[in-house]
Amino acid sequence: MKMNIVILVFVFLNITNLINGGITSKYVRQAQPSTEMPLTTFPSPAGHNSPEQVHISQGDYNGRGIIISWVTPLNLAGSNVVTYWKTVDGDVKPQKKRTHASTSSYRFYDYTSGFLHHATIKGLEYDTKYIYEVGSGESVRQFSFTSPPKVGPDVPYTFGIIGDLGQTYASNETLSHYMSNPKGQAVLFPGDLSYADDHPNHDQRKWDSYGRFVEPCAAYQPFIYAAGNHEIDFVPNIGEPHAFKPYVHRYHNAYKASKSTSPLWYSIRRASAHIIVLSSYSAYGKYTPQYVWLEQELKKVNREETPWLIVMVHSPWYNSNNYHYMEVDLVISGHVHSYERSHRISNVKYNITNGLSSPVKDPSAPIYITIGDGGNIEGIANSFTDPQPSYSAYREASFGHAVLDIKNRTHALYTWHRNQDNEPVAADSVMLHNRYFLPVEELASGNV
Repeated sequence: MKMNIVILVFVFLNITNLINGGITSKYVRQAQPSTEMPLTTFPSPAGHNSPEQVHISQGDYNGRGIIISWVTPLNLAGSNVVTYWKTVDGDVKPQKKRTHASTSSYRFYDYTSGFLHHATIKGLEYDTKYIYEVGSGESVRQFSFTSPPKVGPDVPYTFGIIGDLGQTYASNETLSHYMSNPKGQAVLFPGDLSYADDHPNHDQRKWDSYGRFVEPCAAYQPFIYAAGNHEIDFVPNIGEPHAFKPYVHRYHNAYKASKSTSPLWYSIRRASAHIIVLSSYSAYGKYTPQYVWLEQELKKVNREETPWLIVMVHSPWYNSNNYHYMEVDLVISGHVHSYERSHRISNVKYNITNGLSSPVKDPSAPIYITIGDGGNIEGIANSFTDPQPSYSAYREASFGHAVLDIKNRTHALYTWHRNQDNEPVAADSVMLHNRYFLPVEELASGNV
């Protein structure tokens, strides 16, 4: 099964230098830590026991399910109920339905969470707008989402891509910048959410403030998360020996629908994309549960139905930044706090005796995106290797987000947007050609 792509590269040479390996942008954001927004920036909504931190994610394998999650201070009657209905035209009365959420809470050091509600709704109609309400009485809050189109090879769909967001003023720029683009339908998020672990005793209040911060986006379009190192929260010295405890309590996904045994690795199909989420911080050697699951999942990939195969994993496999140094269409990672896009490369010829350890261009290999540039408290990573490696196509030390606009089975436009530009400006832009359906030679960088 070949999983190849060809790319067209469009670059803005007035802001860049052409190096051996590609383009290193002249635009460099200062590297000092970003200023975090105080806890009071995003207060809880008014009203008694009002739902907050509302967010949604795909709730099944093929896009006919949704997981709606929210938090309430108290576990009162009706606080775990979600009411939903399809939008209708004219005077037709909507047919409202209700479902109950599972409810839990957790303790972490000296913190006790609110009540975490997760409701899974299945059997949705494709490509349909739904209204939903959570809460009860005068504290009801209303939101909406649109279900994806039915899975198919020529179904257009637009994903936003944001990583390592945190909750700084730069994070707010990134999220606002993305939300200004009306085309975004769902967000691929390769890890590092709240950065609560950057505070004393992994201050869990920062998980609450993060949930309130992203709610204006995350309550209306699904976020597909991979877990990053800032989600581990393994602190045995303060009595917290269970990794990923806050993350798995707060952010549910439909991992069982893809036959996974852990919420840290799973897959979904959405429109014309098959998305595989992996865990950088779980065992992945041969015969481990994650490895065995991935072997089986790759056998289920059907490029005739979902031509775009995307892998999301937090720690990047290739990047040319000195920070954290060391057949798929696109591999999306975060972790390194800058932006970089590779050529289609692999090091499959490497073995321990031949010394061929440098990645080389490979028409059957993926493009690797490192997008840990959401705006987190630790600041930008601006120390790139020099000269630029041959596998690196474009890199820039600034904050931003990306958009993957799938057109059909053969073409998808990928763009990256720095925070300092207006949304229509793409600092980096690549037209992806799906090699499975369009087996043509790659054009040289900068040619159309």
